[in-house]
Formats: sequence, C-alpha cells, structure tokens
Amino acid sequence: MGLLAEQRTSESLVAAARATVGLHRRPPTIVMESGSGAYLFDRAGNRYLDFFAGASVSSLGHGHSSLRAALHDQLDRLVHVGPIFTSGPEVLLLERLVSLSFADRVTFANSGSEANEAAIKLARRYQSRVRRESRRDTIVALGGSFHGRSLATLAASGRPAHCDGFEPLPAGFTQVPRDDLNALAETVDDRSCAVMIEPIQGESGVHPIMPELLAEARRLCDEHGIALIFDEVQCGVGRLGTLWAYESVGVVPDIATWSKGIGGGLVLGVMAASERFAQGFAPGSHGSTFAGNPLSCRAGLVVLDVLTTPGFLEQVRQSGERLRAGLDRLAERHPLIGPARGRGLMLGVPVVGRQAGRVVEAARQRGLLINSAGAETLRLLPPLIIGETEIDEALDRLNAAIESVE
Repeated sequence: MGLLAEQRTSESLVAAARATVGLHRRPPTIVMESGSGAYLFDRAGNRYLDFFAGASVSSLGHGHSSLRAALHDQLDRLVHVGPIFTSGPEVLLLERLVSLSFADRVTFANSGSEANEAAIKLARRYQSRVRRESRRDTIVALGGSFHGRSLATLAASGRPAHCDGFEPLPAGFTQVPRDDLNALAETVDDRSCAVMIEPIQGESGVHPIMPELLAEARRLCDEHGIALIFDEVQCGVGRLGTLWAYESVGVVPDIATWSKGIGGGLVLGVMAASERFAQGFAPGSHGSTFAGNPLSCRAGLVVLDVLTTPGFLEQVRQSGERLRAGLDRLAERHPLIGPARGRGLMLGVPVVGRQAGRVVEAARQRGLLINSAGAETLRLLPPLIIGETEIDEALDRLNAAIESVE
C-alpha cells in the first residue's frame, strides 16, 4: 500500500467510525473502491474473489456491462416519479414478473423486510376484509427463520438475539420447529391467516426445508383457506438454479417475496400474489414513496433478461454442482468442516468447534470473501455469473484458509 493510499484509507475509516452508529462488525482496514465480475478491489489495491455477493445481492457480479448501460440510460431519462404516477420501467417489470411467475398481481418495495411486511399485511387483510374473518390474524413461521429487521418481521422470525431490546414486538406471530410436521399441523388453526416459510433458511445456516413439510404447509393452507407465503428474499431470483425458489421445491405459494438479487445491486423488493389473495389490498391500504423507482425497476429488467437467457440457469446449476463437489472434497480432507448443504449457488458448510468466524477471516486474508451464518456455518453466495476458473480458485483459497485454522 502506498503512503497516500494508506492515509486515505485511515482517514476514511476514522470518519466512518465517528459517523456510524456501529451496527456492523466490519474489517477494520478495508474500504472497497471498485468491482469487476466476481472480484472486488479495495482502496489499497487489494483484489478479493467475492463469494458473498453483498449478501446475495450482486447477482450479476460487479460492473456487468448490460446493467451499467441500462442504468446510465435511465439516469438520463428519469430517476424518480413517486407513487402517484407510474413509469415505463415499472410497467415493464410488472408485466415481466407476472408473465414469469405464478403471480397475478405484484407490488414493489424497497427491501426484503418491506416486501415481507407487505405479505404479512396482505394475508391479514385478506382474511379481515375479504373473508370477514376478523379473528384470523396469526402468522405461523418456522424456527430458524429470518424474515427481516422491522419489528413485524423480527416477530415473525422469533430469533431472541435479533429481538433483544426491541420488545414489545407486535403480536400475532408464532413459530414451530423447522422440520416438525406434527407441530405445524397442530399450530395452524382457526386463528391462523398464513404460514410463512423460507424454502431455504439462510441466516440460520443454509437449511433447506424438507419437501414433506412444504407439502404439508400447502395442504394446511388450502384446508384453512389461508395464504402460504414463501420468503424468497435470499434464495429466489436464480440463486437455486431456477428463476424462483418455489420452482425448485415443487410447491407453489399464494404470496412470494423477492429482493436482494433482483435489483443486481440496486434497492428493489417485490411482493407477488395470486389474484385471490391480492383482493386483500385496496387503494390506500398499502404504499411506499420510493417503491417502483424507475432506476431500480430498470435494473430488475436487466437481471431478468440475463437470468432468462437460454442456458443461463442451467449454468448456475452446473456451477453449484461444481462448487458443492469441491466443498465436499475439502470436507473429506479437513475434519474441521462437514459436507455442504443447500442448493444451486446458495451453500452452507458446517464448521466444528464454532470456528466459522476464524475461517472467514483466514479466507479474507487470502483474498476470498465468504460469510458465516452463525459460529458453525460458512455461507457461500457467489455471483450467478461465476465461472469454473473462479470456483476452483475459491476452493484453493478456502482450502488454505482451513489449513491455517486447523
């Protein structure tokens, strides 16, 4: 690092430490400056192979040519119009989402948390205003879930560490064990308005929900006339090798939420619903000033264009298989880790002895960016455009990182 670069980095970090309220534990000496493909570059000129993709957000990697061109064009046209009017990119994205998914109706949001808030509100309002079932107001979710950081989505998740100090949380949420079909069947009753599930839980350690539970959830929702909500904020939008996560598990929800990767790095959330449940909303019952922003919607169109290019999702599946096979070979070599779990390019690697954080740090020191989901799981979420050479490079660096920790 040159003296000037070192000074600029130091000054930036000091300024950030003074200004932020300190919600994130960030590497103390890194300021990211640019990105290209699957790589990030910091201010000191260090290059990192990005296998976290900004928490599954940078689905097309960094500096994708089509995305850059579209955003430059949109900046010259229109950046914001607000909720009173619509824009060309918003209309086109609405049409694409409906044509490519189970949904008949869509509304936009600014994040996954907000999309999930909209889903919760819709499920409740459908029961109270359409079915006139005012007592049906409880959302049933699974233990280990992560549905967001707003008060309602924290209550839906029910994770004590995330809820600490924010009580009282909104009422009307309950959790059942992740893989307990009997508990789910016993909990869904005449007070329930929805069952809310992440098809693959990301934050708790990349845990796929077993197919039998998803099928049982679908059966119970049909029986009770309530909504099955799939939170696909992290696992949707091509991440599993299918456009939507529900396509990979064989169960179709009534309401789904998408965010993170759908904007390719820009802020964009989606709540999609069948015609039946969409009746729960009416003019004025929900809204957002920035949702449907033309710039974000233009990014969403590019992401969908790329993901629906013939052969692209098949390549994602092949990349996921190559990465998983390589991780399993590492597990055979190193007693510190176990076989990978997950699907597509959303993979978790169990780590014994609560050493995940040490492996993450060792990998970063070797130019590989991964993440830990708790102290016992490594989480790998590379850009969907990742190639064979980059996968092999990541495996080599991860191998070296694990060796340094063992």
